[in-house]
Amino acid sequence: MISENNPSFSHFDESGNAHMVDVGGKVETTRVAYAGGNIRMSSNAYDLVKSGSMSKGDVLGIARIAGVMAAKKVDELIPLAHPLMISKANIDFTFNDDDCSIDIFTTVGITGKTGVEMEALTAVSVAALTIYDMCKAVDKSMIINDIRLLKKTGGKSGTFIRKEEG
Repeated sequence: MISENNPSFSHFDESGNAHMVDVGGKVETTRVAYAGGNIRMSSNAYDLVKSGSMSKGDVLGIARIAGVMAAKKVDELIPLAHPLMISKANIDFTFNDDDCSIDIFTTVGITGKTGVEMEALTAVSVAALTIYDMCKAVDKSMIINDIRLLKKTGGKSGTFIRKEEG
């Protein structure tokens, strides 16, 4: 049965109708979510991004700003998400010369009544999309992949850490 008592599907009421979860009675705790993703591109595009020579400007600087902005607007993008006053949003990038890809890592934090997993995942996604947008004149074949929650802390469900695959 789908109900508020079944945490597996907490966004549905007893009749199966979607609703925003009531977090009013929850205790505020410190919560942090870490997410990651990757964008693979041609060696030409990769070299331009890495050297800071892409014609549209500082690709990773703009992607970082876009990711932070996206984390702050999740409630406008994801139905039933709560508007949150996040306390931090960091985005870092790692170049992978062996496959001409860039890893994207986000950290989003809050002291609140609900977690920030969606904010971290959205930040990674929008940062990757921004890189794509800024590089598409050079390479339309880029691949965005492996967007995933890496870790989350805080809240009633406690800590989650993704197990290494492979």
